Amino acid sequence: MRTKTGLTLLAILFSLALFATETEKNPVQPFGPMPDEVKAIVDKSCIGCHNTDSRNEDAKKELDFKKLDALSKVKMISTYKEISETLEKNEMPPKKFLEKYPDKALTDAEKKVLMTWAKKETKTLVKAK
Repeated sequence: MRTKTGLTLLAILFSLALFATETEKNPVQPFGPMPDEVKAIVDKSCIGCHNTDSRNEDAKKELDFKKLDALSKVKMISTYKEISETLEKNEMPPKKFLEKYPDKALTDAEKKVLMTWAKKETKTLVKAK
């Protein structure tokens, strides 16, 4: 009996470890399916600060991609609009951050992809009743 319990416990721990590893590989779980191209950009330049586990309290307070799907419809619309406006103003990623991590800079093409996505999500949410 003890062996079965031990094996069951071991199997559960192994499953949890696999789940945790997969979650680290795919950290963004936003509202609806995020297109792969958008997800790749968010994972590269945004998720490091804008997620539940970030040590950057201000950044995750402003936007937490892991909690995006838990927002109310009105808050989601506001968040998507803010994402687009922030990118248009070239405020993200912040210049001070980019001095330390230049590889996290967004290209104009990446900004356009994110803004197009955010605007599309906003329109979809506004149309949904």
